[in-house]
Amino acid sequence: MNKEKYIALTDKHKPKENTLKNAIIAFLAGGFMGTLGQLLIDVYTYFFDVPKTMASTFMIITLIFLGCLFTCLGFFDSLVHKLKCGLIIPITGFAHAMMSAALEYRKEGLVTGIGANMFKLAGSVIVFGVVSAYTFGLIRFIIYGG
Repeated sequence: MNKEKYIALTDKHKPKENTLKNAIIAFLAGGFMGTLGQLLIDVYTYFFDVPKTMASTFMIITLIFLGCLFTCLGFFDSLVHKLKCGLIIPITGFAHAMMSAALEYRKEGLVTGIGANMFKLAGSVIVFGVVSAYTFGLIRFIIYGG
């Protein structure tokens, strides 16, 4: 079987994605995550009387904790399957990537297992995040001055 026939055969049996439906689901899930984040900020500022900047930090910590907890309990992947990128793009997706790697390699020990493999997936996110932050910071410095 040549390459063209193979591609035609696999395309015939490949499930069709409903892009509009997936986009709407991701939009709504992302909106829910934003609302949840704002609700957490409001709860921390109102009930615990902390400044808004510290409440924002607590909100991020809470979302990271929930992402890790749901990964450990084993149902974060099914939530992502249903809610698409609306759940995986925010900070919860990064927490899920880190926790998944830690869980996968925990039997190999703390150093050679978790320590050596935890950043395999998330390491590239960290590297490109730092590089892009540096680049945009430099551009901002050049445009607006020190």
